[in-house]
Amino acid sequence: MKERLLRAIACPKCHGELEYDAVHQQLICYTDRLIYTVKEGIPVLLENEAQKLSQPLLTQE
Repeated sequence: MKERLLRAIACPKCHGELEYDAVHQQLICYTDRLIYTVKEGIPVLLENEAQKLSQPLLTQE
């Protein structure tokens, strides 16, 4: 996902920053502990389709 797009989008619930997990193709909001999927390169930023973040994910830098 392009850095420019990541800077333009925000969590629909808290309007906070999202972290992109390229390995799992998802966007993570650590504030609300929600995971938003990315389908075919398009972020699905619908709160009712988000998954709960149940445990901390290991991110690779």
